Amino acid sequence: MAIVRQTLVYDGPGGPFEGVAAWDDAVAGERPAVLVVPNILGQKEADNLKAEALARLGYVALAADVFGQGRRKTGASENVAEYMNELNADRALLRDRLFASLHALTELSVADPARTAAIGFCFGGKCVLDMARAGLPILGGVSFHGVYDRPDYANVAPITARLLICHGWDDPLCPPDVTVGLAQEMTQSGADWQLHAYGHAGHAFTDFDRKRGDNPAIAYEPRADRRSWQAMANFLEELFA
Repeated sequence: MAIVRQTLVYDGPGGPFEGVAAWDDAVAGERPAVLVVPNILGQKEADNLKAEALARLGYVALAADVFGQGRRKTGASENVAEYMNELNADRALLRDRLFASLHALTELSVADPARTAAIGFCFGGKCVLDMARAGLPILGGVSFHGVYDRPDYANVAPITARLLICHGWDDPLCPPDVTVGLAQEMTQSGADWQLHAYGHAGHAFTDFDRKRGDNPAIAYEPRADRRSWQAMANFLEELFA
């Protein structure tokens, strides 16, 4: 196994954008491609490591950038939600930037453009749902502790991307009524969806830097992290079979 990491600068609305791609160079030919969409902070090392983990599973992955080159936040940033809120206010622009990121991924010589998926964390989980809602060309997507509010444009009908929603049951951003609403939305849109809810887990349960003592409702939960990643691996294996 020879994991390659490559910085990728690409164009899109409001760009340029800068992501990081990863794949196993010991594997010959094209392989399925997975877009990794970051959380509120934007593209960062944690997302690059997720891309490398996907490369070890046999995929080519791109840790995407939807905020723009050099536009990043840290957990201690003042106005940490600034860049995210710009896109929350313009979901059509967010959709178009996600499409640009997906296109950059499928342009890689090692990517099979006919076999694509997306995964995302927190805000990135909402992005994955929006990709499915907008009918972007992915076979499936995985939302980890995503946010479920709908965009201001209509869903495609039917939603053809298969979806796995990995949800912390104690997530204060998506309480049970909101989660049930997402399930109803996906059913009404004709999607092939599944929901995995993890007890004693809240928002950001995959984020190792979120310590439970700071805010138990927005914190790392190792069992949910481990189980959701395994669920994702099983989902992608079935999706690309």
